[in-house]
Amino acid sequence: MTVLLEKRRLIVSPGLAPAQLREQDKFGRPQHADVDLTIGLVNNMPDAALQATERQFMRLLRHAAGDIRIDLHCFSLPSVHRSQTAKWRVDRQYTDIADLGRLQFDGLIVTGAEPNAASLPEERFWQDLTNLIDWAQTNTRSTIWSCLAAHAAVLHLDGIERRRLDTKCSGIYDCDRVTDSWLTRGLPSPLKISHSRLNELRADDLAARGYQLLTQSREAGVDIFAKEQRSHFVFFQGHPEYDALSLEREYLRDISRFLAGQRDDYPAVPAGYFDTETENKLTVFRRRASVERRPALSAELPDRSLRQDIAVGAAATTIFSNWLGFLAGGRQAARPLTASQSVP
Repeated sequence: MTVLLEKRRLIVSPGLAPAQLREQDKFGRPQHADVDLTIGLVNNMPDAALQATERQFMRLLRHAAGDIRIDLHCFSLPSVHRSQTAKWRVDRQYTDIADLGRLQFDGLIVTGAEPNAASLPEERFWQDLTNLIDWAQTNTRSTIWSCLAAHAAVLHLDGIERRRLDTKCSGIYDCDRVTDSWLTRGLPSPLKISHSRLNELRADDLAARGYQLLTQSREAGVDIFAKEQRSHFVFFQGHPEYDALSLEREYLRDISRFLAGQRDDYPAVPAGYFDTETENKLTVFRRRASVERRPALSAELPDRSLRQDIAVGAAATTIFSNWLGFLAGGRQAARPLTASQSVP
């Protein structure tokens, strides 16, 4: 699937994207467009989040592109388990991953997937994902690895094992810039980033293997980090692409799984996310759910309101604008800042 993103053409859904480039798309490039970029999105998110992830990254790229025109191709690893409905969508609307090599990509975005095995090398998609990691090193200027994909990449590249958390890291956290970088130029410090994961990569382990820590949270740990491979690899432990309701959807999903007996523990309320009144109501509901555990109870969840200061997505456009600028300008124009240079 090819999606053309530019200021004068609004694509609101991947389903509206043309399967092939029209003549005006190929040759009628608007005069204000300074450069074309080809970007791949390898969307491995579970079925329930598949379309939301498409929308989130398409929106981000559209808002961050400025005068850059983007050809966006969506892929999914064939070894990621899909329902028949989701598989039909991927087969019909995504580009076959086997065609990755025939296209010349400037950048790649690779999402995580829902883990099912005890360790990453035991996942059914492990071989496909490591092949993609190797391919991206020599076939992209830069690749973004998100969440589980970031954990898989550093394990494959440098043998760094992720560590299981005592409780799930879920919420919106203040993340401070710890190193000046072209990727974080123009960002406030702290910036608010959504996190949702059961495992973590630790700062000491990453620094010991030459990774550059860019942003970090006191509560959530490492947020964004990078390493110069033959391609410039950028890693997200968090989810800057999440929209305002993403964490709520995951939280309600986990409650439903608890009520249905599909998980043993009741999920914690996402940190820094709901307002105080909502948190109090959810605490009361948790006590009730622990006693009356039954699937139908999910229909009686209380109404919910988010905090007014969550600022979800505010930093993401700047991060992706900087990334697209790096891709457009090449490595030399976007070298990391030296200690003597300041960040505006």
